[in-house]
Amino acid sequence: MKKIIFLSIFFAPLLLVAQEKKLTPRQIKKAEAKAKVDKLIQEEEEGALIFQKQSAFGIKFNTDGYGIFYERGKFKSVTKTNLWWVELSERKHPKEEKFAKGDPTFGFIVGNPFIYGKVNNFYNFSVGVGQQKLIGGKGNKNGVATTLIYGGGLSVALMKPYFLEVQDPTTLKNKVIKYNEDTLLFLDPTRIMGAAGFGKGFDQIDYVPGAHARTALRFDYGRYTETLSAIEVGINASFYSKKIRQMAQNKENNFFFNAYVALTFGRRK
Repeated sequence: MKKIIFLSIFFAPLLLVAQEKKLTPRQIKKAEAKAKVDKLIQEEEEGALIFQKQSAFGIKFNTDGYGIFYERGKFKSVTKTNLWWVELSERKHPKEEKFAKGDPTFGFIVGNPFIYGKVNNFYNFSVGVGQQKLIGGKGNKNGVATTLIYGGGLSVALMKPYFLEVQDPTTLKNKVIKYNEDTLLFLDPTRIMGAAGFGKGFDQIDYVPGAHARTALRFDYGRYTETLSAIEVGINASFYSKKIRQMAQNKENNFFFNAYVALTFGRRK
């Protein structure tokens, strides 16, 4: 019923003009198209985000780590946009604490700083789809547009073994080990010399599939509607098919929840 009333109001002036001037069907279609364009222009001037597609990238600061993401959007209506995104992040355990081995004689650091008890580096790769809904327009081109984002998709936990350089108590020579190769030596603080290089362990990554959901508020302060410059505040929830081990002698989990703030930059067309 509402659609019928709206169409009657929208097209009534066009029909009256057509009757008065006896417009041809082609002229009527042209007038209808112009009216629609004029309506979109008016909405854009009033602060609506009028576009066909958008692309953006951003940096996330999570309560349990950090990440980067890329996003694409396709216009669905004046207030709704379909989204898909990819994201790569690192999750840190709340009990992670970095130490450094010091020389007792001269007082300087020996070896690389290390995280005691860390078993795996936990990286997360996600692919998701969702929607962006406009809930507050800019009001003017220098205002702030507020949008609600929600959606979810697939996730993969990339578990890279954490390696330490330790002193072998038998030979007194240094060697590089991971947790399950020699648990007692790995956890002996008197034998730890430091962390192994960052590149160590990428050839031994374990993959754990899962799923994630996301919801957020995005505050777009871009000066023009075709420019996307925004601060996003939201929450993530992820569930994996098996429990994730990050730290020795700590509880393993397969459900993770965090909050985040993101800086987002992009363009609309």
